[in-house]
Amino acid sequence: MIELARSFRRATQADASAMAELVNFAGEGMPLYLWSRMTEPGESPWAVGARRAMREEGGFSYRNAVVREDEGRVVAALIGYPLPDEPVPVDYDELPAMFVPLQQLEDLVPGTWYVNVLATFPEHRGKGYGRELLVIAEQLALDTGRNGLSLIVSDANGGARRLYARQGYEEMATRPMVKDDWQNPGENWVLLRKSLI
Repeated sequence: MIELARSFRRATQADASAMAELVNFAGEGMPLYLWSRMTEPGESPWAVGARRAMREEGGFSYRNAVVREDEGRVVAALIGYPLPDEPVPVDYDELPAMFVPLQQLEDLVPGTWYVNVLATFPEHRGKGYGRELLVIAEQLALDTGRNGLSLIVSDANGGARRLYARQGYEEMATRPMVKDDWQNPGENWVLLRKSLI
C-alpha cells in the first residue's frame, strides 16, 4: 500500500458531498443529469450523488478515492480502480444508451488501472493538484500490478486533454457520445492510455 504525501488522504464517507461535486465537474454535468432521474421523493440530485459516494462498493465509492485537502477542505479528488484482466460481459441492450460508448471504450483496456474521476474545484485549478493526483494514480497502478493506466475524456475538454498529454497519455480510440437531453459541447468520448512499462 502506498504512503500518501501530506495534504493527500484516502476519502471517507464524510467526503461524500465534495466527491459528488467533483464527480459532476469531471463528468461535465452528466452525473447531475443522471442523478436527477434517480431521486426519491423529496430528495435532491446532489443528495443522490452523495449517497452513491457513500456506498461501500461500486466504481463511484469513497473507497476508490484519494482527496487533496487545502486548509482542511477537500479541493480535488481522484477516483480509480484496477479493471479486470478480461472485460466483464455486458448486455448492451440492458445498459442505458448514454453508457454504451463509455463501456465499449473501457472494454478496450482490460487490466489497466482506470482513472474514473480526476477533478479540482474551479477556484483551486492551476495549482498542480491534477498532476499530483495522476502521479498517485501511477503509484496505485503499480501497487496493484497494472502495467498501464486508462481514462476517458470528452473531445471538447481541451484543458484536461492537455494535462493528460503532458503526463504521457496517448489516444487509443473514440466513440460518439449519446447525450439524450444532457447538454455538452463534445461530440466524442476519447479513450487515453499510458503505459507503465
